[in-house]
Amino acid sequence: MNGLGETLKDIASGNVSPDTFIKAVSGFKKKLPSLAKFKVLGERGSGLRPRPDGVQDYVKLREQCLDKGILFEDPEFHAVDSSIFFSKSPPKPFEWKRPSEICDDPQLFVEGASRFDVQQGELGDCWLLAAVANLTLNQQLFKQIVPDDQSFHDKYAGIFHFRFWQYGRWVDVVIDDRLPTYYGKLVFLHSSEHNEFWSALLEKAYAKLHGSYEALKGGSTNEAMEDFTGGVCELYELTKDPPSNLYTIMLKAHERSSLMGCSIEPDPKVLEARTPQGLVKGHAYSITRIQYVDINTPNVSGKIPLLRLRNPWGNEDEWNGAWSDKSPEWRFIPESKKEEIGLTFENDGEFWMSFRDFIKYFSRLEICNLNPDSLSEDELKYDDRKRWEMSIFEGEWVRGITAGGCRNFLETFWHNPQYTIELTDPDEDDEENKCTVIVALMQKNRRAQRKMGAECLTIGFAVYHLEEPEKLPKPLDLNFFKYNASVARCESFINLREVSCRFKLPPGLFCIVPSTFDPNEEGEFLLRVFTEKRSHMEENDEEIGTIDIDTRVKEIQPEPEEEEKKQDKVREFFKKLAGEDEEVDWVELKEILDYAMRNDVPQGETNIITSILSMFCGTLCRETPFATAFEAKTAGGFSKDVCRSMIAMMDVDRSGKLGFEEFKNLWIDIKSWKTVFKLYDKSNSGYLSPFDLRQALNSAGYRLNNRVLNALCHRYASKDGRIAFDDFMMCAVRLKSMMEIFKDKDPNNTNIATFTLEEWVENTVYS
Repeated sequence: MNGLGETLKDIASGNVSPDTFIKAVSGFKKKLPSLAKFKVLGERGSGLRPRPDGVQDYVKLREQCLDKGILFEDPEFHAVDSSIFFSKSPPKPFEWKRPSEICDDPQLFVEGASRFDVQQGELGDCWLLAAVANLTLNQQLFKQIVPDDQSFHDKYAGIFHFRFWQYGRWVDVVIDDRLPTYYGKLVFLHSSEHNEFWSALLEKAYAKLHGSYEALKGGSTNEAMEDFTGGVCELYELTKDPPSNLYTIMLKAHERSSLMGCSIEPDPKVLEARTPQGLVKGHAYSITRIQYVDINTPNVSGKIPLLRLRNPWGNEDEWNGAWSDKSPEWRFIPESKKEEIGLTFENDGEFWMSFRDFIKYFSRLEICNLNPDSLSEDELKYDDRKRWEMSIFEGEWVRGITAGGCRNFLETFWHNPQYTIELTDPDEDDEENKCTVIVALMQKNRRAQRKMGAECLTIGFAVYHLEEPEKLPKPLDLNFFKYNASVARCESFINLREVSCRFKLPPGLFCIVPSTFDPNEEGEFLLRVFTEKRSHMEENDEEIGTIDIDTRVKEIQPEPEEEEKKQDKVREFFKKLAGEDEEVDWVELKEILDYAMRNDVPQGETNIITSILSMFCGTLCRETPFATAFEAKTAGGFSKDVCRSMIAMMDVDRSGKLGFEEFKNLWIDIKSWKTVFKLYDKSNSGYLSPFDLRQALNSAGYRLNNRVLNALCHRYASKDGRIAFDDFMMCAVRLKSMMEIFKDKDPNNTNIATFTLEEWVENTVYS
């Protein structure tokens, strides 16, 4: 992070442009969990693809165990050392035991759940424990994470389940109740009650989600808070000029049931060093209450801003300064007020302190703002102002299409996904008549093939003001970003799961551009925006449809006389191949096209060794299922897939063949698409850069948005993201076919079409 400070100095001195983005590096590498094997709650109506059969269902598994009279043993999170540590062997011989083997009367809860049930063990996950302690303060959230349909008595089968928010979805994580012990005692998170196990089982479920217990070592309280709530988190560095209204921000957050945590900068030489004030460095505390307290003393009278904090160790390690347990300041507070705020003086890790001392001694504050879905109906009815308005969008960065990198890479930056948000009403009681906006960009990974997740990309975002939106293109183009600077942005691009910032913006229309730091870094993301008042947000992109063909394409057409001679030769060759029925199938069409365009089709890069191997293997594997894998392409020719799709596109009577009139129409399209390709393949390499795909298809007469372009790139681009001539032709053929099929079913241009299952299958299979 030292480079960040230097860059900020450069910006202040004028050596670096204010719109230059900064790259920062997190102190620890993080793997993102994959959701391939977890049950997504409410998935049936979520629009997701069907899940694999291996997804665990808590109710079904429990019933199976009860029917067989056995206790559940999780086949996906074994009771072995590798489930505890993935990088080393355990420092001591751990033994996995069920709660009934640890104590005589195991209970999920003893007198309910409270923040005192969270006692840290030998794992360095105090960040998680601080969030868990906060969770117990909100029963609505707690029941969402810890379902109440499980116990050690009714239908006990050694199986439990917990729910976590991941990338915009709530997932159900199933575990068995075998826990790591040493000499019969729990090694990690545990309760102060020896026979209470909800907190230990919750930690195990979270460890399973991330792959191991060790994966929980070192992290941010924000991350756990988000996973427990689905909220948006903010980070405030208290040593770097925090906002003047920070206590008001914290008070509003507390009123909205937000979760809060804080910590002190660690001592690099001493692990969890104690300060003279009784605080622990590098340790995560939870903030459990924000309160103004009236005080009258001989010297001071008025309201004192106080905070209640808790050390997850739950012991005598507490703040010993002003307003600490049994400090003289409490003498001036009436007993009724002490009772109202729940004041206790015990060695339980909980203490009060003034806001002034909090700012002085703590280094970092984390706030997790809850979305409306996380609040109960009673909370929402109590005061409609005490809730956030939330907009949420999912997107992805695809190499060469929508992975444009940050504003430092101006030529590709505009290719990134763009989202507009309209702010109409300023916050209540805001002196500047501005709107509070919290923007949160989270990267995600749910791909089943990446079992360990992926290392975090370096991500960030920028916000631009659109003064005259009706005069601007959709999406915003290169010229816009060349001449307009951002009005707000994240402080730096960093390799964390989520980057978020709070802004004050005037009413108006703004565009948010999320991106990776470098171009061509692929990943999926979730963009969430919180506002105090209602706002309107949408993706800033084109509507899919057809447009006029680029005039440049028409200008490059060959001379009429030359073209007519060529067409005569093609007609003659067509009739020769067509035979008596005067129609050609895909094989004959390929011969005609290869002959007609033998000198026009870009050949691209060829490799002699690869070509020889392909021909040799293709001969050996002929008449086997592997034959197509080694199919050698004729230099400059069309593949059989393209020719088949061309037949399907023009074949109105579904005969599998084309007559000459149909071929003539096809020939016009092919010439147009070939001209478009040459227009954008300026180096004559036989390939298009994916960043040119949108403009190339626009020139061909097709207007597409980012989602379709991403799909086309996934389908037709090579590993390095480039698109060969043959693939571009296939892309154009499929677009023309699907759009014409849709238009036939939508004669009134309503953008809605109805297909029977038979029609849908026939059209998609044959195209």
